[in-house]
Amino acid sequence: MTSSFNKRAVVFAYHNVGVRCLKVLLAGGVDVALVVTHQDSASENIWFESVVSVCELEGIPCITPDDARSPQLLAQVQAAQPDLIFSFYYRHMLPQAILDVAPAYNMHGSLLPRFRGRAPVNWAVLHGATEIGASLHEMTVKPDAGAIVAQQAVPILPDDTAFEVFGKVTVAAELALYNVLPTLLAGTAPRLPNDLDQGSYFGGRKPEDGRIDWSKPAHEVYNLHRAVAPPYPGAFTDIGARRYVIERARPWKGNTNGMPPGLAVVDNAIVGVCGDGRALLIHGLLADGERIAPAILQAQLAQSH
Repeated sequence: MTSSFNKRAVVFAYHNVGVRCLKVLLAGGVDVALVVTHQDSASENIWFESVVSVCELEGIPCITPDDARSPQLLAQVQAAQPDLIFSFYYRHMLPQAILDVAPAYNMHGSLLPRFRGRAPVNWAVLHGATEIGASLHEMTVKPDAGAIVAQQAVPILPDDTAFEVFGKVTVAAELALYNVLPTLLAGTAPRLPNDLDQGSYFGGRKPEDGRIDWSKPAHEVYNLHRAVAPPYPGAFTDIGARRYVIERARPWKGNTNGMPPGLAVVDNAIVGVCGDGRALLIHGLLADGERIAPAILQAQLAQSH
């Protein structure tokens, strides 16, 4: 990697992508004057790395404002006098006032213009995509709409969960930034069109979106499971007052013999029968956080009828 030309940057960062891309900037000799990140939420399963820890280790000033639109934050960004602004999986949209301070670039976890918006990895897995990646693009007030500076693709294998794909996207983001950083700092980086008419936009996802509709074909139910499998909240089904969450599953090659859609126990194995007569073989089924054995589930299913 070539000289950073003494560029100063303000970095908005969170999650694993935030950690890895921040490290790329530091390795490239960029003077990171300020990092803006989030306080971890007590209600969220924090399975990812900490941007705050990197800043503490590297001695970088780090703040966690609640409001990206606050005048105080704008003043702090302006005081840092950055040549560049980066956003790496920061969860708030940045207002025009901050974007006006310096050229700003965002790392998005898809191959733009596809899967713009929130939770791109989860949506890609849900829709059965076979490829995803990371895109560094110019920031505009409209999300994920600016010109593309760099992209790196990675495959989505048929049995990959969103968690596994996110690991690949993290590496893709690191590679995309690493490869383009010298030209970005020199002011000679490419600007590729981001044709929004050719892409797709998706909103955020909530835990309730993981509810299984067993009338759907097996491949759709399987993709839902893959998209929200732990450490995400998981695909679930309610029977009576009890909620069952699929921890691990695979498509089943056995015969459902006309069984109705829903959970069942066949030959001491848990299966989820789907609307097309196919099924998932469920290797891990959770209730109240505990794994349920086939015999226990069979007894619970008998009680519910």
